[in-house]
Amino acid sequence: MADFPAAAVPRPKRYTAEEWDARVQLAAAYRIFDHLGWGELIYNHISLRVPGPDAHFLLNPFGLHYREVRASNLVKVDLQGRIVGHSDWPINPAGYTFHGKIHEMVPGAHCVMHVHTTPTMAVCCLDDGLSYTNFYAAQLYGKVAYHEFEGITVHADEGARILDSAAGKPVLLLRNHGPVTTGATLAQAFGLMWLLNRACEVQLATLSMGKPRSIAEPVLEACVRDSLQYDPRYGAGQDAFDALQRVVDRIDPTYRS
Repeated sequence: MADFPAAAVPRPKRYTAEEWDARVQLAAAYRIFDHLGWGELIYNHISLRVPGPDAHFLLNPFGLHYREVRASNLVKVDLQGRIVGHSDWPINPAGYTFHGKIHEMVPGAHCVMHVHTTPTMAVCCLDDGLSYTNFYAAQLYGKVAYHEFEGITVHADEGARILDSAAGKPVLLLRNHGPVTTGATLAQAFGLMWLLNRACEVQLATLSMGKPRSIAEPVLEACVRDSLQYDPRYGAGQDAFDALQRVVDRIDPTYRS
């Protein structure tokens, strides 16, 4: 089957070309998460800054499954969590609490992702957290921070503490809860989340069999330097994201509408 042509869905006049492109990419990300089994009923979030002078970002409509998310039904909000323009759906306050604070305070954090996959949550529940003892985890060495569990993230004041805990690192493990990744692009945030999920899957499998072998620190540092995830020649994950977008295009391209 041929790839779905983006031009087949006209851009609604109420959106700039830049905002519409961001909406299509974010809607694709929700469909990719669903395809990978990373959804959580109607919960969890991927947020993306809207290009332009206004400090706005896009979130999923609260009440829709990830496979129901489309470019046109994504909700635009400001840094105070107020909906900008028309939306038939509200947003989940738990999503705004730390997504909004990160978008507000971290200039390079254009995309923020949060999941509750079983392997990542399991590692978040370990005292020692992520173990840098496998191929995937090695690429995250020095990139991971932790935030202590405070309950459901619906209280605005926790947003600042989450930001402090992150300390500028792109991967934050909310203890007893789940991971957050941030990226200068949607593809970069996705690539980090994919690495983290695979690292946690392998860690859980390894722990079920015995004690992991350690990796020397110079080798870990080399893995970070050599990882395609941070290499601009490969779009810091853009090639992989594009490949998965082609996959979801073949399954159901309605996210583009």
